[in-house]
Amino acid sequence: MKLFTLYFLLFFHSLYAQQVEPLSPHLDQYQNVRDFCLSQKTGEAFFTIQSPNQDLSQIVCVKNGEWQKPELLAFCDAYSYLEPFISADGSRLYFASNRPKSDGDEKAGDFDIWYVNREPSGNGWSAPINAGSAVNTQEDEFYPVITANYNLYFTKDSKSGMGKDDIYRCQWDGTQYQQAVLLDAPLNSAGYEFNAYVAPDESWILFTRYNAMGGFGSGDLYLSRKDKSGSWSIPENMGSVINTPFMEYCPFYDFESQTLYFTSRSNLLVPKKFKDVTAFNEYITKGENGWSKIYQYRLSFRRFIGY
Repeated sequence: MKLFTLYFLLFFHSLYAQQVEPLSPHLDQYQNVRDFCLSQKTGEAFFTIQSPNQDLSQIVCVKNGEWQKPELLAFCDAYSYLEPFISADGSRLYFASNRPKSDGDEKAGDFDIWYVNREPSGNGWSAPINAGSAVNTQEDEFYPVITANYNLYFTKDSKSGMGKDDIYRCQWDGTQYQQAVLLDAPLNSAGYEFNAYVAPDESWILFTRYNAMGGFGSGDLYLSRKDKSGSWSIPENMGSVINTPFMEYCPFYDFESQTLYFTSRSNLLVPKKFKDVTAFNEYITKGENGWSKIYQYRLSFRRFIGY
């Protein structure tokens, strides 16, 4: 097993020579950005912006690569909205929110999976719709991902799971979601597994495992593949090109550009002398400063998995 793991890591290093890069310097204006997804069909990208302590979260949209002009989504209000995921046809946007479940209730609740439908005109979104009791509970549900056949994967913080955070799946039967099912070991464990991106055909899954033995940092990205029997393989660390001594999470993969996007709290700041306050501020606000930032990395999953 150790030899296989070493081969796996070396293979990932050889797929592309280029390094992980910040998504856009325009995003440095925000202290915390995370949860990136995009739709090649509509030319839109969505991500979350957060307050310094990450207690306030809002979803924004960038159209046609104009990173300097992000737009706050109109349905965002005084509650937290984060972790967007756009459907393949661009008609529905999923997210997590602690908005009240009932109309007229003003008190924030636990985090649930919600979605909005694009208006028939193509401009704007519907009011948020709760994903329902098959998905949501009195506990916290996070990070929704929709597959090609509309099956839903998400993270749940539940006492009935294997660990603190676990990954669940809800099957779509054509009219509604079936009851959520906890993914089996070895994918889930007694530790923390969360924020999964799932291939459209559900052949592989990419997620964060926290404080795992043999990892590179506090949270690393891991890959697991589904075999012919429907079981998930032992998760393999994505390697040191992607993972750092800090937290890597919130993966999203774009097949058209063969690009992996993810959030990292990587911190490469070192003590140095500065010319003035402006130079100091520019240095501490750029990427890799310990705040949540979105990164990109060219990576061909087709070459590795035969997808």
